[in-house]
Amino acid sequence: MSFIDKAVVSVIAGKGGNGKLSFRREKFVSKGGPDGGDGGNGGNVVLVASRNQNTLAAFRYQRELKADEGQPGGPAKMHGRSAKHLLVPVPVGTIATNEKGEILADLVADGESAVIASGGRGGFGNAHFVSSRRQTPKFAELGEPGEELTVNLELKMIADVGLVGLPNAGKSTLLSKVSNARPEIANYAFTTLKPNLGVVDIDNENSLLMADIPGLIEGAADGKGLGHDFLRHVERTAVILHLIDAYNEDPAGTYKTIRNELKAYKADLAKRPEVIAITKIEGLDEEIAADLIAQVAAVAKKGTPIFAISAQSGLNLKPMLYKVKQLVAKERAKIVKQEEAAGIPIITLEDLSEHWTVTKDVNTFVVSGEKIENFAKRTDFNNEEAVQRLRHIMGKMGIMHQLVRQGIDADDIVRVGTGEFKY
Repeated sequence: MSFIDKAVVSVIAGKGGNGKLSFRREKFVSKGGPDGGDGGNGGNVVLVASRNQNTLAAFRYQRELKADEGQPGGPAKMHGRSAKHLLVPVPVGTIATNEKGEILADLVADGESAVIASGGRGGFGNAHFVSSRRQTPKFAELGEPGEELTVNLELKMIADVGLVGLPNAGKSTLLSKVSNARPEIANYAFTTLKPNLGVVDIDNENSLLMADIPGLIEGAADGKGLGHDFLRHVERTAVILHLIDAYNEDPAGTYKTIRNELKAYKADLAKRPEVIAITKIEGLDEEIAADLIAQVAAVAKKGTPIFAISAQSGLNLKPMLYKVKQLVAKERAKIVKQEEAAGIPIITLEDLSEHWTVTKDVNTFVVSGEKIENFAKRTDFNNEEAVQRLRHIMGKMGIMHQLVRQGIDADDIVRVGTGEFKY
């Protein structure tokens, strides 16, 4: 399956079922009362993070996610069946945003879920509206339409450690030696065409999730090479493991090149804890290895751990991995502490659902507002009693008074949402 980490889908939640307009009809019952049942609710569209998914490739051909509609109400006060929610599995680390760039879901744990489109509420049947003043209501509500929106899906892998370095630095070889991953390995640049994940067992109690990020080159942050497409997968790693080929002519310059690309892509990546590993030292004597370490240490941040390793022979792999484990644990604890501190203030937003506005356009008065428009969606504008109920609701909300203040005349049009009626 192809590795796809971006997708755009059309999301349509289920429409609510219509309420039933019905009156009791039985033998020997001359005047049966209203008995129309309520419609069922439409299904939500729900994203569910799954470890069994590692790519968004399924959405290359499934461009529309549509939940089922609720069933209409029936006679004898029978309630329509609510639709099942549409559960959509996505990889852990998937972010869903709307067209404005607002985050709808950020799924970072296996099994975590989020509703990205809510199904419409089922309409009430006429039995719901019986009162002492309205004993035979001859109207029922329509079901609300479900939410419809375009959603951008983006996968940002969640790994403890991100392997970065120039092409052919030995990232895939290292990952294959220390984990259960089996990436393609060959002696040429850009062998790795997609990020690979592997679980590294440190000891009986600890393991790390390691991601091999395809080779970066100078200018990657500006779109050169393959690295630009995959830099986003470094964003969520706790620690960066920076690999440098021991046979590189300028190891210090190589290190600075990749550091600059990380910083150009996202400034805080340069501040992420890192470990530097000079690879492929099998066959080199200790003096040369020490010289390489000194060259890189001269340009690295003070205190950065630097190891000379050989993935083939296993030289210095364990000490390096234990150091990585310590930094990951420290960084994860730091993140948890920051999140807990950020969660202390409780900020409540003003509820704007009750707000409404009236604007005049020639002989048409347009009423806008979340609550009143939701009532309009459930109103059958071909039924005069249903429209009269909407007028009554508008009166209680003060909208009819505002229409009079703005000079509405008989036969002027009042538009609420997509429906309209004469004043």
